[in-house]
Amino acid sequence: MKKLEGKIAIITGGNSGIGLATAKRYVEEGAYVYITGRRQKELDLAAERIGRNVTAVQGDVAVTADLDRLYEQVRSEQGRVDIVFANAGIGVWAPIEHVAESCFDSIFNVNVRGVFFTVQKALPLMPDGSSVILCGSSSATKGMPGLSVYIASKAALRGFARSWSAELKPRRIRVNVLTPGPTETPIFGKAGLPADQIDAMKSKVASETLTGVFADPDEIAKAAVFLASDDSTFIIGADIPVDGGHAQV
Repeated sequence: MKKLEGKIAIITGGNSGIGLATAKRYVEEGAYVYITGRRQKELDLAAERIGRNVTAVQGDVAVTADLDRLYEQVRSEQGRVDIVFANAGIGVWAPIEHVAESCFDSIFNVNVRGVFFTVQKALPLMPDGSSVILCGSSSATKGMPGLSVYIASKAALRGFARSWSAELKPRRIRVNVLTPGPTETPIFGKAGLPADQIDAMKSKVASETLTGVFADPDEIAKAAVFLASDDSTFIIGADIPVDGGHAQV
């Protein structure tokens, strides 16, 4: 039997990178998946790549009305949500002295506020024993110059996972943080840096892993399957690094 047979999953930011790779894996393991993203064209292309058992719902996790619309559609079509992978996130490179209020707010609105309300609004649809997965970052442990706002937003997820795990104990809903290390995703191309600086940053970060390379998104997706499945029922409130040793040694 497939690991996620008959499960209903939500993946925010499911149109690319780790979210898309995880959606593919979830469908392969028997789940029906709803993916979200802000850009309809990218969502449609992602749904085509996944191929089956997927619905793409355009929306921004920072906009609560969009989340309400998502969950109303899921409620009317499926009646429940078994897995929530709060994966959507953004990052902008900026030294502390150059961080504008608008930059700070946009990152926290997606990475913290968006995660909070993605989970809060899912809870009425989640059966006892469901799984919530928050997508963290190894940089939240290691620290990197120019990324303090992004790193702080990802560090907040650790507090969410601990608090929610205790709060949701009566419902046996387990909440964990999946913490990728350097991974080949579009986020680097959206960091606001010239291409040569992005290449230099990626080379430096890759050298800090024990493998010397970035992860493929599918390597992170495999861990997301584990945390969504009954194989991980005794893992609760944990931070699971999948980072090539980036923040471990």
